[in-house]
Amino acid sequence: MDLASLQKQLQKQLQSQTGNAAPVHLWDPPFCGDIDLRIKHDGSWHYMGTPIGRPALVRLFASVLKKEDDKYFLVTPVEKVGIHVEDVPFVITSWKQQDNLIIFTTGQGEEFVVSEQNPVELRMDGKNDQPLPYVLVRSNLYARLHQNVYYQLVELGEERELANGEHHLMVNSGNYSFSLGLLD
Repeated sequence: MDLASLQKQLQKQLQSQTGNAAPVHLWDPPFCGDIDLRIKHDGSWHYMGTPIGRPALVRLFASVLKKEDDKYFLVTPVEKVGIHVEDVPFVITSWKQQDNLIIFTTGQGEEFVVSEQNPVELRMDGKNDQPLPYVLVRSNLYARLHQNVYYQLVELGEERELANGEHHLMVNSGNYSFSLGLLD
């Protein structure tokens, strides 16, 4: 399968959907092999070593991304192809505060409220020796906070001692609190 035929198939399928999100959780098509599509650590998407320069195409592919175990796939109702993700598929590139809630936006324009349904957790990203904040975007798919977003949120943070005695820089989104990191 090549990128152009996958794009056509996805556009046809998504035109019949209502709403923004494809129901990938309902699709369990047969595996058709891997394609040379890679999501780099910086969140950029590459096909056969070349960056995909069309944001609409990246948004289309991101809308049908699925993770099973530790592998990532682009899925349609009739086929599933494997892709490579260096860290996580999304990067949080902007945020806003609205009615005491924090709303994150991915590089593909997907927005969501930071909450128990979209929690933030500290993880090692493989390139740093310190845990970084990651957030659940949807259905087992995570995003890492871009460095600029992280530093902007630090301004909102308050030092708090957690039940385990550790001191963390905490931020609130409504009634949900999350850590930006451990303080020494």
